[in-house]
Amino acid sequence: MIRLTLAALMCLTTLPALAQETASSAIVASDADPDADLSTVERWLAAPDTVFDGDEVLLEDFHWIARAVVVFADSPFDPNFQRQMALIEAGIGDLVDRDMLVVADSDPERSSPIRQRLRPRGFMLALVGKDGEIKLRKLLPWDVREITRSIDKMPLRLQEVEDRRRVD
Repeated sequence: MIRLTLAALMCLTTLPALAQETASSAIVASDADPDADLSTVERWLAAPDTVFDGDEVLLEDFHWIARAVVVFADSPFDPNFQRQMALIEAGIGDLVDRDMLVVADSDPERSSPIRQRLRPRGFMLALVGKDGEIKLRKLLPWDVREITRSIDKMPLRLQEVEDRRRVD
């Protein structure tokens, strides 16, 4: 009985030390996050269905790499913002097929570079081409099908489709 109590006591005294080691190793593991050192473009290339925050994206970085659909609102609780994000989430595959970067910015207090450039007032959907030009602005949510139709009419997109046909 004394041996069992002594063994239990020894285990109990080492548990806090083990917990501290585990916690410190978890911190190191999170510091070693492989995505931490990647640029926004590299993160998008690795996971093109990611929705990026307006603060972490500079549209200039995506020049000739991706088109951007940017969704603005004054609050993440804006019904139009929530509807637009649900529509995008449902059709994200069609946007990925068209080299679309999805950016959401629902905090006007932070004044992101994208917000400064596009100057939304309340809810706004903006489509930016690969050339960096603003292709359209909408004040109400748009279905992904409407967005992709607009993209598919752009000269650069028509050229991309033609180039892919030649390769296949």
